[in-house]
Amino acid sequence: MKKLILVMLVALVGMSVQAQEKEKKNKNAKHEIAVNGNCGICKKRIEKAAYSVPGVKSAQWHQDHHDMHLIIDETKCSVDDVHKAVAKAGHDTDKSKATDEDYEKLHHCCQYERL
Repeated sequence: MKKLILVMLVALVGMSVQAQEKEKKNKNAKHEIAVNGNCGICKKRIEKAAYSVPGVKSAQWHQDHHDMHLIIDETKCSVDDVHKAVAKAGHDTDKSKATDEDYEKLHHCCQYERL
């Protein structure tokens, strides 16, 4: 009987440790997100919006590929927070679409073709 209780206790501890490891967040998580834009002015605006999110360590938008490479501290923010901030600045991402009002605020050269 003691052995059965010991085995069950060890199994229970093992499962709780495994569950805690899954919740562990990366302080230098790398992500790549698609962001629509046209020019150097867009680049500054998009990167500024990303850096406005606490926990963003690096944000580099590439005009030729329309993607942004991010390094974030997942203990302070999520990649969804960055999507929302960039969309609020007027640029659609692959997960968040800018409101028509935010899009209309963009300079005419920055107004990309929306699908």
